[in-house]
Amino acid sequence: MEPTSLTPMLVHFGVEQKVQRFSMLDLFAGAGGMSLGLSWAGFSPIAAVESDPATASTYDANFGNHVLRHNNGKPYEMEDINFSQFNGQVDLLAGGPPCQGFSLLGTRLQRDPRNHLWREYMRAVEQIRPRSFVMENVPPILRSGEGRATVEYAQRLGYDVTVGVLSAEHFGVPQKRKRAFFIGVLEGAATLPRPIQLSTPRTVRWAFRGLAVKPDNINWHIGRNPTEKSLERYRTIPEGGNRFDLMTARPDITPDCWLRKKSGSTDVFGRLWWDRPALTVRTEFYKPEKGRYLHPSEHRPITHREAARLQTFPDDFSFQGSKTEVAVQIGNAVPPVLSFWLGNHVGSLLTGNFSMPKPSQTPLFAAE
Repeated sequence: MEPTSLTPMLVHFGVEQKVQRFSMLDLFAGAGGMSLGLSWAGFSPIAAVESDPATASTYDANFGNHVLRHNNGKPYEMEDINFSQFNGQVDLLAGGPPCQGFSLLGTRLQRDPRNHLWREYMRAVEQIRPRSFVMENVPPILRSGEGRATVEYAQRLGYDVTVGVLSAEHFGVPQKRKRAFFIGVLEGAATLPRPIQLSTPRTVRWAFRGLAVKPDNINWHIGRNPTEKSLERYRTIPEGGNRFDLMTARPDITPDCWLRKKSGSTDVFGRLWWDRPALTVRTEFYKPEKGRYLHPSEHRPITHREAARLQTFPDDFSFQGSKTEVAVQIGNAVPPVLSFWLGNHVGSLLTGNFSMPKPSQTPLFAAE
């Protein structure tokens, strides 16, 4: 049976927890996926910034009262903090400014205010002067002016910087999740981690091992109450299938909008495969009409616990908030196992235990 304590799950994840020898501060910290993986890699959180109250409560429940708050307990917004108080105390500054303004799920919004939160992140870098930083976002930022400006800002501050896209499945996460990372160091050369070698593929089956097939409503393994029509639709979708299978087999119960749209995403109303990684777990994974979120064999969407497993959160990670709030926390998180391997890599850069090339003057962004 799958053990539920943290250490056996780390063994399952292939993670060897290191002694915490570095300090870190997490900005736009979310529930703490980045912090958790980095803590396994030897980084000790000293503070965090997360403005959403429920999400901040989740972070504090797992890492101690690190979220910066007003005297009345309300979490600080990034813009309200003078980070000079942490100058010289931080080995790694981590964080992922909200990325919806760059998302491919909608039109690229040039004036979306969230697109400018990278400036707040870089203001923190300037005031804190951490030995290193890691900034996470969605891949489209690398084709944006904001992405280029982030690199130029860091270089002016004296950091060697590298950027690139990492796929979580290449780092032991049972999920095809691509994210852009900016890594900067004050000493030496910044490099990206290389994919790890796995003897056993990390799949949906691997992630769900030991979980009850039927939701037991314990520890966020919670089911929904679908209508009979929804159940009929679920039963029509085979493993790996999608809305087109429903349209072909049962047009009588297919929504009219899908019947009228003969092309489009092949993941909508999709069912996962047991022996493949999941696709990206987003914040509405409990709604099959939003993506490939049907259980591989059960006629239901995946539960919060299953989504957390796909994100590599241990079962004893404590989520705080409503069902919707916790779903957002899970879907927005950096997978802890990916963060662990990032932390391993950054730790090697900080200690010099890595074969590094000399800092390169090659432009990181191709000319447009």
